[in-house]
Amino acid sequence: QVQLVESGGGLVQAGDSLRLSCAASGRTVRSYAMGWFRQAPGKEREFVAALRRSGGSTYYADSVKGRFTISRDNAKNTVYLQMNNLKPEDTAVYYCAAALVFRAVVVVAGAYDYWGQGTQVTVSS
Repeated sequence: QVQLVESGGGLVQAGDSLRLSCAASGRTVRSYAMGWFRQAPGKEREFVAALRRSGGSTYYADSVKGRFTISRDNAKNTVYLQMNNLKPEDTAVYYCAAALVFRAVVVVAGAYDYWGQGTQVTVSS
């Protein structure tokens, strides 16, 4: 059984910061990669950030590069998304995802095996 539980979302003003957490349990403890995606109303789910366990390589969407940081605490089986200088266009439901085996590409939703339920982030102008 695999569980991913996101937390940390909320309503903030433009320029504020939030840190999302994704607590993983089950087989995800040894997940190959973890990712964050988001989906705004009326839009498709889009990639935000990803982190490979091996080597620690990170990947970011151009829209969040320099503002968001993905990290993981292996001891706590938790992945974080630190979001700084938030903008209204960052408003979306944010989802955590886990890939359990090697994936050559980790910036697409299809690379991931398990998903959390999502947490709402709303940024007011």
